[in-house]
Amino acid sequence: MTVVAIEQAVAAPLATRSLADLGARVIKVERIDGGDLARGYDHVVHGTGAHFVWLNRGKESLAVDLKSEQGRGIVRSLINEADVFLQNLAPGAVERLGLGADELRSTRTELIVVNMSGFGRGGPLEQRKAYDMLIQAEAGLISITGTPETPVKTGIPTSDIAAGMYASQAVLAALLRRCRTGEGATIDVAMLDATVEWMGHALYTQMHTGAQPPRMGLSHSSIAPYDAYPTSDGQVLIGVQNDLGWRSLVTEVFGAPELADDPRFVTNVDRVRNRHECDAVVASRTKRWTAAELDVRLAAAGVPAAQVKYLDQVVEHPQLRQRDRWRTVDTEHGPTEALLPPATFADVEARMDDVPALGQHTHALLVEAGLDSDAVEDALSAGVARQAEQFQPLPR
Repeated sequence: MTVVAIEQAVAAPLATRSLADLGARVIKVERIDGGDLARGYDHVVHGTGAHFVWLNRGKESLAVDLKSEQGRGIVRSLINEADVFLQNLAPGAVERLGLGADELRSTRTELIVVNMSGFGRGGPLEQRKAYDMLIQAEAGLISITGTPETPVKTGIPTSDIAAGMYASQAVLAALLRRCRTGEGATIDVAMLDATVEWMGHALYTQMHTGAQPPRMGLSHSSIAPYDAYPTSDGQVLIGVQNDLGWRSLVTEVFGAPELADDPRFVTNVDRVRNRHECDAVVASRTKRWTAAELDVRLAAAGVPAAQVKYLDQVVEHPQLRQRDRWRTVDTEHGPTEALLPPATFADVEARMDDVPALGQHTHALLVEAGLDSDAVEDALSAGVARQAEQFQPLPR
């Protein structure tokens, strides 16, 4: 399957990278003057932006000027031979380029077109700028994230990631339908819709109680004990989600079986109602051990627990290293490690190809679009397209 994408930032590139990992050919259309904005967010991966390296492995980069008639014609020619066209330009922009879904699918009903946006089509916010933090705010995510005193956004671009996941999922569903019916699809994915969907239980709590779920920090509005608890040298996170788990915690870990039948703590409803007392009882006992000692005791008793890992520890996490989850991919300035995609197939490994330089595949794609050698040179010399210097990829 071939995907042509006019994309930038996070949401759309994540969707197409997911498809590339699964074996799709992804042609990434970029601006000739700098390409995808994410290339320059920072320069931490040998001079390339971390966001870009994360989201764009396994793609072919075509640098072309979409403001020119010839540039638009080149992209149109590639879309005409593709299975999927995905874009996240500003609302209305792709139609002004002559690449709207209705126009493209008027002659190719089998084409799958995915339009990604911040707020979706129609409605009073359709034309508003839509960055991840802004969508988190509009979706209510910030209102329930943080401490009682301070709301915060999540530390990763949650709204972008949610939209990207739903977009790739929708493409797979549309391809499956096309295999059965021959019909393509026009699909809209909004970051707002994806994020509000992820609000899940908090949204239902609001709708059915009329009460705004409070910001709980590391705690949980519906479960107790569920928080970080002190040890003699730090802290350990403990999450007890059922009454049997509570009994195991107080009996096998704390050696305090009398707490199992304490009327304040017998059920989760009781423990949530008496959260402060429950947390105090747990904290008074966790302080007896170091974090490492308590972690061993909790694991032996089957009580869910964890220690907060910093990112240097995550990079070397034994659960990832011992399961061989890291691979090496190349970028134009040097190699880097990258995680295998989360879905593991028993009989085949996901494709983990290189991160392209801006315009790395332009020459070949211009030829594929139907330009002869003279026309290719004319397009490059006129600034309609840009060809990057080639770098030697790692041997496979």
